[in-house]
Amino acid sequence: MPTFVYRNGMMVDKHTGAPMLSDEERNLPLQAPHGFSDFGGYQSPITGDWIDGRRARRYDLEKNDCVPAQDLKPYGYKGKKLTNRRFIQKHGLQDLSEQ
Repeated sequence: MPTFVYRNGMMVDKHTGAPMLSDEERNLPLQAPHGFSDFGGYQSPITGDWIDGRRARRYDLEKNDCVPAQDLKPYGYKGKKLTNRRFIQKHGLQDLSEQ
């Protein structure tokens, strides 16, 4: 594996003096990894403390014995058949009953 050193304003191989990058490579735009930022801070609805980032959110939920809302199961009659005729008529849920 080559070792590079800084000589005459550029990085070169320590033993051969060959440049680390060719002129072609040096003229290309800089390639860097893309990082994603954390979400912005907010005030905890549970305690009122300031929550800044995912880790703080996770700790706040654990500390107060809570779960994220997206982890809750949807509420309602989805996929269920209703059998109480009086309830069906009262709430206008004809499409959910067994007909």
